[in-house]
Amino acid sequence: MSSKFLDEMRIAWNRYINYGEISEIVSPLLEKSWKRCMKSGVDPYGGYGTKISDKNFKKIVKENKELLEISKPIMENLNSLVFGTGFVMVLSDKNGVILHVIGEKNIKEEARKLLFSPGSVWTEEEVGTNAIGTCIKELEPIQIIGCEHFCKTHHNWTCSAAPIRNNKGEILGVINMSGYSSAAHKHTLGVVVAAAYSIENELYLSKSHAMIDTTVEAIVDGIIIIDKDYKINRINKAGEIILGLERNALDGKDIRSILGNSIFKDKDSFQKRIDWDFMIHEKRIPCNVKISPITLDNNIEGMAILFKEMKDVHKTVNIVSGNKATYTFDNILTKSPKTKKSIKEAKKYARTKGCVLIEGESGTGKELFAHAIHNYSSRRDGPFVAINCASLPNDLVESELFGYEKGAFTGAVKGGKIGKFELANGGTLFLDEIGEFPFNLQAKLLRVLDDYRITRIGGNVSKKLDVRVITATNRNLALEVKRKKFREDLYYRLNVFKVRIPPLRERVEDIPILANHFLKRLNLLNGTHKKIDKDFFESIEMCSWKGNIRELENLIERLYYLAEDDKITMELLSEDIFRTEMFEEDNILSIEEQEKKLIIKALEKTNGHVIEAGEITDISKSAMYRKLKKYNIDPEEYRQ
Repeated sequence: MSSKFLDEMRIAWNRYINYGEISEIVSPLLEKSWKRCMKSGVDPYGGYGTKISDKNFKKIVKENKELLEISKPIMENLNSLVFGTGFVMVLSDKNGVILHVIGEKNIKEEARKLLFSPGSVWTEEEVGTNAIGTCIKELEPIQIIGCEHFCKTHHNWTCSAAPIRNNKGEILGVINMSGYSSAAHKHTLGVVVAAAYSIENELYLSKSHAMIDTTVEAIVDGIIIIDKDYKINRINKAGEIILGLERNALDGKDIRSILGNSIFKDKDSFQKRIDWDFMIHEKRIPCNVKISPITLDNNIEGMAILFKEMKDVHKTVNIVSGNKATYTFDNILTKSPKTKKSIKEAKKYARTKGCVLIEGESGTGKELFAHAIHNYSSRRDGPFVAINCASLPNDLVESELFGYEKGAFTGAVKGGKIGKFELANGGTLFLDEIGEFPFNLQAKLLRVLDDYRITRIGGNVSKKLDVRVITATNRNLALEVKRKKFREDLYYRLNVFKVRIPPLRERVEDIPILANHFLKRLNLLNGTHKKIDKDFFESIEMCSWKGNIRELENLIERLYYLAEDDKITMELLSEDIFRTEMFEEDNILSIEEQEKKLIIKALEKTNGHVIEAGEITDISKSAMYRKLKKYNIDPEEYRQ
């Protein structure tokens, strides 16, 4: 979800709470909900759930026993796929009483602070506009992001909920996913709708054996029904498509000839989804599988095998995890010829399949370029998976990149884990801070880049991948190679195409553009109209700014909040800004650099008039035009 939308909703919420005004950005459904909350007397600064007594909660749990039994495994399966993305999954009954919560410990702790926990009531009347309560009111799937919540305490959250109905269309409960608003994504709503749909399907199955045929074909996953002798009775259309089979091609065959025998001895396959391969006509098809026994009168009469192709599992994980490039080349603000040259080169490289190495100092926007290259390439609809090599402990790098099978090592997730290379299949893998990649693992990375095959830790099957690798570093990798800290062969493999991003001191003409961009964002966020005084930029130039874009953004944010009126002036600059030794030891500008700065300053003062600028600097007309060409200075840029 864009920051612009979040900012506009924050402004809209303030206008309604303080003045009762509804902005155009507020949807009709949201407007109805806010008005209901206001009429009910909900405190917009409250928003904490109301606990019911233990006695009543036990009674409600008992009444919803079937709903809980069917929903929990589905919630656990989905949670295992989105683990690590900062979301919590919640199940409530039809009256908004939370029955079950599952998720990572830290996000559950944050939710518990709002009493977003079992035994709490989360209706609109109790906590204002929220996905669960508003879903119950509107009886339809709904997503509430940030300031769309009526209560301010929920503004850091995003919630997506869908109703769970019985075969009569009556609401039984609500399935919900909540996380931080910064991770909001429209596909999260699709995930909970799919989860609600799966729960409903399981409920239908438990109600009547007569509904099996309809339900089997309605399930979006593949499903195979076998009898107690392991003979295949039925496979749905989705399963036949996944396995590339014609209708009824497997009827009567022994499932063990396709899956092997060991999966039926693995307890995990009966409790949750596990990764397993189908073998069809000597072709290996990686899938995510779960086996459910079919019992009649406490006797196992057969099994239902649910499976989904791994590439679809990866797609779901990427959607929920937000593994998507969000920036394009249009987001790179510049007037600098050097940066424009880098953009031109990057666009050319984006159309190729080769590895791209992005070099640049910290804070110059390397990740922005990586996003843009992906979105400019033919892989734009595929995943964009980013990993910072410097942020991972050495002993976790291999498992993060290549994944591992279940039981691969002590402390591993029980069912195994998908690696970043697999998640990026069909798209781009961005390895940031590649200069920090452990030397002892560089040979393995090189092997993968040679043939794009990976083998999970603890596994014995290699998988062919279609991945484009982009790397970035603020180090001089060629120097690291000389120092024997980076493999030379890996360096040349990564350095097929190189993009250099100039530091801000080499593109000082971009400082006003970037500073005003950062200020505009702060103005939108806070509903202000502050401006930057012209003298401010002259002062920045005088101090020979040595920081990069990140430092400039931090400076503008600091001065924005320090400015007591609507203007940011040079007086707000602290003395340490002028101490350029803070940024680098060698501050001495070359004669050419000083001359270029002098000419630019003269052009600014004369509104781009070349002859007048020459008179100020004591440079003849012909010499001035030679120097303009030499330093690639366009006088038109300084004409107002």
